[in-house]
Amino acid sequence: MKKISLLFFGLILTTTTFAQKFGYVDTQYILEKMPEYKDAQAEIEKLAKGWEGEIQDMYQKVEAMEVELKAEEVLLTKEMWEERNAEIERKWNEVKEYQQSIFGFDGLYFLKKKELVKPVQDQVFEAVERVAKNNRLQIVFDKSGDLVMIYTDPIHDYTDFVLEDLGLVENQSVDNN
Repeated sequence: MKKISLLFFGLILTTTTFAQKFGYVDTQYILEKMPEYKDAQAEIEKLAKGWEGEIQDMYQKVEAMEVELKAEEVLLTKEMWEERNAEIERKWNEVKEYQQSIFGFDGLYFLKKKELVKPVQDQVFEAVERVAKNNRLQIVFDKSGDLVMIYTDPIHDYTDFVLEDLGLVENQSVDNN
């Protein structure tokens, strides 16, 4: 019996010694509360619409060249048609390359988004770190990330602490009527 008691005590000691405190936050919710993030998103959207307009104009010009070639096809020699068709193909390639340079991986859109959003995300991550240290959390999950959380107990939600750390908590008065 004494061995069982010692084993049980050892198990409890081991469990409490190695128990880790954890919590989670919803960084997307936090970011949406930040005016800096909203401003960055608005600027990115404005840039994207401008680039989309440029690309659309380029597409329309090449399509017009195709329509013109089709209309004049019977009037052109084979060499003239091939030359104009090659020019159209070259223009299509230019449009696709330009589109890739803007919206492709490591394109201007991606780089601009990174430039504008990263400082705001860094603020959130620093606040999460402070909250984690203040609350002695060893692990903090991001509820809005790719990690699927089937169930979360609100007692472990530290989102409001991060909002408070960032100065984004609105004074909410409770009406007791």
